[in-house]
Amino acid sequence: MRWRTNCTLAALSRQYRALLRACARQSSLDIGKKLHAILLTTGLAASPNTFLRNTLLHMYSACGCTCFARKVFSEIPHSHKDTVDWTTLMGSLARHGMPGDALRLFLEMQNVGMWPDDVTMVCVFNACARLGDAVAGAQVHVWMVKMGLGFGVSTCNAVMDMYVKCGLMGEARRVFEEMNEWSVVSWTVILAGAVKWEGVGSGRSVFDEMPARNEVAWTIMIAGYVGDGFTREGFSLLGEMVLSLGLGLNYVTLCSLLSACAQSGDLVMGKWIHAPALKMMEKEMDIMVGTALVDMYAKCGRINTAFQVFEKMPRRNVVAWNCMLSGLAMHGRGNIVLDIFPQMAKEAMPDDITFTAVLSACSHSGLVDQGRHYFYKLESVYGLSPKSRTLFLYGGSSRAVGSFRRS
Repeated sequence: MRWRTNCTLAALSRQYRALLRACARQSSLDIGKKLHAILLTTGLAASPNTFLRNTLLHMYSACGCTCFARKVFSEIPHSHKDTVDWTTLMGSLARHGMPGDALRLFLEMQNVGMWPDDVTMVCVFNACARLGDAVAGAQVHVWMVKMGLGFGVSTCNAVMDMYVKCGLMGEARRVFEEMNEWSVVSWTVILAGAVKWEGVGSGRSVFDEMPARNEVAWTIMIAGYVGDGFTREGFSLLGEMVLSLGLGLNYVTLCSLLSACAQSGDLVMGKWIHAPALKMMEKEMDIMVGTALVDMYAKCGRINTAFQVFEKMPRRNVVAWNCMLSGLAMHGRGNIVLDIFPQMAKEAMPDDITFTAVLSACSHSGLVDQGRHYFYKLESVYGLSPKSRTLFLYGGSSRAVGSFRRS
């Protein structure tokens, strides 16, 4: 197919860019791929001046399809790549489990002479935080200051978050104190670090100093109290948050609080949180909240209640199944684990954690023959490599694996 005029080419390019941007906003990967196929078939994207490949890069990055995003990025001439293109791919890599690749892309960006902006630096520090690489993060921080970059609030927040996640609270506080202005996110980052690394007492001091608090800040403080066993203080703050300020319990808040209850074994608080969770999800229980409830009840010794919650979940992923199987194994219900495992295999693909739970259940219940049967299914049926099996030697099923191998 040939386009008759430059006017037609420009108009069609605009229309396709608009469609691809809509796919990016809606995370419509399937439609985006079909549009990409049309562009390849017609040759419309062949000219870099249409900037259609740039828009494809943004669409694939927004949809989390990093493989296609990388391929499209490599097809764009250097003369037609700008800072936004480099940053888009970098951010997508960092968000989707490839922070090391994101940092390597940043180095490549510097080598070709492309100057980063504040958004780029936020992506770089996010990658360092996900890697837990304080050395790389500190080096980039020094370079950024030397180059006169990154004095915006969002960049400073990313630097603080990196230091907090790497356990360097002194550095995080230093950045905080040197900022000209603070947003609620700035305060929340410091609060999270104080609660995690310095304790709830230090966290409460930061919390009380905050000029404004969002739901995240309240959740961090309440979860900190509950996780450390200060149930009364946690209840008090939760009541103030919900009743006095009118802030609701969203899914993130519910999961954070339930996780804290599971950590501390606080069944009373967990049951109290279960009630608003049910009210919020009258039609259908969210997978994350349902999994958090199962985990909380199992770790608080109420395995029957955990199983009841699990059975009522309309959809269950591998995380939910692993949580239930691990809870049953922990409570010596090996027979139930083996009874429900075939159903699990129909709903989700088993992974290493699944088999750790299954082998642990067999070990605790004395089901050696069944354990050996599942042990040898690892590679033959579910495609788990021998390397994955070694994980069991360092987990709760090490004795089970030894006995299964000997038998």
